[in-house]
Amino acid sequence: MRKQYQVAIVGAGPSAIFAALTLSKVGMEDMAIFEKGKDIHERKRGRGMELLCGWGGAGAFSDGKLTQSPKVGGFLGDFIPQVELMNLLRKADEIYLSFGAPKEVFGQSSDKTEALYQEAKLAGLEFIPMEIRHLGTENCAPLLKNIRDALEKKADIFFNTPVKEILVDNGKAMGVLLENGTQVNAEYVICGPGRVGAEWIKNELQRLKIPSVPSPVDIGVRVEAPASILKKLTDVAYEAKFIYYSKTFDDKVRTFCMNPFGEVVTETIDEMVTVNGHSYADKRTENTNFAILVSNTFTEPFNDPIGYGKYIARLANLLGNGVIIQRLGDLLDGRRSTPDRIHRCITQPTLISATPGDLSFVFPYRHLKSIIEMLEALDRITPGIFSRHTLLYGVEVKFYTNRVKISPVLETDIQNLFLIGDGAGITRGLMQASISGILAANEILKRMGKEQDL
Repeated sequence: MRKQYQVAIVGAGPSAIFAALTLSKVGMEDMAIFEKGKDIHERKRGRGMELLCGWGGAGAFSDGKLTQSPKVGGFLGDFIPQVELMNLLRKADEIYLSFGAPKEVFGQSSDKTEALYQEAKLAGLEFIPMEIRHLGTENCAPLLKNIRDALEKKADIFFNTPVKEILVDNGKAMGVLLENGTQVNAEYVICGPGRVGAEWIKNELQRLKIPSVPSPVDIGVRVEAPASILKKLTDVAYEAKFIYYSKTFDDKVRTFCMNPFGEVVTETIDEMVTVNGHSYADKRTENTNFAILVSNTFTEPFNDPIGYGKYIARLANLLGNGVIIQRLGDLLDGRRSTPDRIHRCITQPTLISATPGDLSFVFPYRHLKSIIEMLEALDRITPGIFSRHTLLYGVEVKFYTNRVKISPVLETDIQNLFLIGDGAGITRGLMQASISGILAANEILKRMGKEQDL
């Protein structure tokens, strides 16, 4: 391992990968990528860090939805003009296509899209139309391997090499200190730690005295129902994005990661088990699943939304020895689900390891009430979702680090230190994460006199 590079990149998720691709496109090879997980061909869809860390980040085992709308997947619209954001979305999409993404696009505008938009308004919901290119869970790893092969000779890539600290001197980034004690100097540092690194980067921001404010925490359930019930939505939008503001608490509630004919899966981090969902390109189940997430922003004196989310998840693990599953009818009747009740349910679960139980012991009333209201509103446009046979899995929680004060090119108050991707609290999906890497890398190239046209 060399001790000096022009650019040090922390992490190897989509944001970091696209930063490296952007730098390499002009022939730059003086960069190093430090990833705490394994290389793509060594990763397996297992538990813990194996699922979330490594080449491709958590996206390697996602179902690979490339959303083409600037309204979802992050906050880059707060930093750059809408026109520029759309251009970057197209650029990122072209790059994914060049490495093997399928050409088919779902959710294209039509009369049915407009009708669903109007119908949602009548139900008190905001429908966000968007186009999606769907990779499928089984196709993410091969695509990421293609990118890995393209970068192999253009960057020094180190796996199983976590970064301990970002090195700073006189308000300027100087490199990184690895957990093995090695100091690597660099003129620029791009930090894309992913969601799994949210707590680490939060601590680094505090240590370096970089100003930030807590991000909202998104906590909710994974909903599963027969695919026929949601077919009206998935045929029109594939992934139907809805936003609702609860009548009781005025909290923002949203659908997230809808998986037509998909399966519910678990994620494990720090011995904490949460729930998620996938769908494949060439394999189908009889069910469709999606998340309903409730967003809460805390105010002083509390400033640890990540800790709060982990507390809720661990409570579910304590009561259910992992993920809890409950029929909506049982929840509404104030009783726990039992293995026999789940067995008699019309909707048969795709996550058979989930423990039948009672989610009312896990979620605060505020969250449960908002989730139930959202399901009632959805039932007005897709009848049958508010059924006693609808399954709820808990908990699903999305961790985002504090929103950092950064420039439009994603540079912090520390010169030459750039924060990108989901772990930096800036993005919430594959496309905007990828774009954030392009933005930061292009600014570095500009300072080197090698700027690319965006």
